[in-house]
Amino acid sequence: MQTRKLGTTDLDVSVIGLGTNNFGGRIDLEGSRRVIDAAIDHGINFFDTADIYADTNSESILGEVLGARRDKIVLATKFGKPIQGSPEGKRASRPYILKAVEDSLTRLKTDRIDLYQQHEPDPETPIEETLATLEELVTAGKIRHYGASNFSPKQLREAQEAARKAGYRGFVSSQDEYSLVERTIETEMLPVVRDEQLALIPFFPLASGLLTGKYRNGEPPAGSRFSAWKALGERYLTQRNLVLVEKFDAFAVASGHTVLELAFAWLLAQESVPSVIAGATTPEQIAANAKASEWNLSAADLAAFHALVG
Repeated sequence: MQTRKLGTTDLDVSVIGLGTNNFGGRIDLEGSRRVIDAAIDHGINFFDTADIYADTNSESILGEVLGARRDKIVLATKFGKPIQGSPEGKRASRPYILKAVEDSLTRLKTDRIDLYQQHEPDPETPIEETLATLEELVTAGKIRHYGASNFSPKQLREAQEAARKAGYRGFVSSQDEYSLVERTIETEMLPVVRDEQLALIPFFPLASGLLTGKYRNGEPPAGSRFSAWKALGERYLTQRNLVLVEKFDAFAVASGHTVLELAFAWLLAQESVPSVIAGATTPEQIAANAKASEWNLSAADLAAFHALVG
């Protein structure tokens, strides 16, 4: 699988990444093992987790299954959202981060984290304190780079300005929701990402399954996320989105592809996107995600697509 540089870093990441929020939750250790093995077999080397996923079990499963293969992948995790036993507030303070990173390193059974991401802003901790702590961890070799997630454009720009003022490296990436049906970040966030030369790492690229092609006429199939979580269905399974998916599907089929492949190919054609994070619960889903990386949309393809869907 093709790799790209993660922003201005020295990290080479596969254009399709593996999101691991299903590990320890929707799938158990052995199911996770099959997904991890399939990902590595398909050339996926960018693994993204977080301490909050399955209440730390996702990190533990990764540490258990990767073993000696740890050095073959780019490992990203996150801190800053509440996990069981964590104190209230100040989850980006120096004491909190220093404990969180050691806990993640232990669970992941590794001596360093390639990309350590602040999962959400912490209004109770000055960004200068957070950045100073992350710099300290880079110097100590505990992490190689650090990134942001779920920041507002204003918060992200202020963080980068604070980093420059202090002579720090600053965030190298921003992980945000971005897909064919959720393009809110294009108005304000993307210009900041580009100005700051950050890598944009999209999550929910398939809109929680809407862009897999299995939803028709607004009826979620039994066992799907939308049938299990009503609020998720209410957010994504809207009339607007269903009309759009029909257009996406028509364009993809006319090009000899699936709407799932279009969802990935379109994101990978966007400036600043080195890799698209996608979860999976089966090896077959891994294979489908990997196949999507083979479709490279040309400028002409993109123009034709936007002329069709608006």
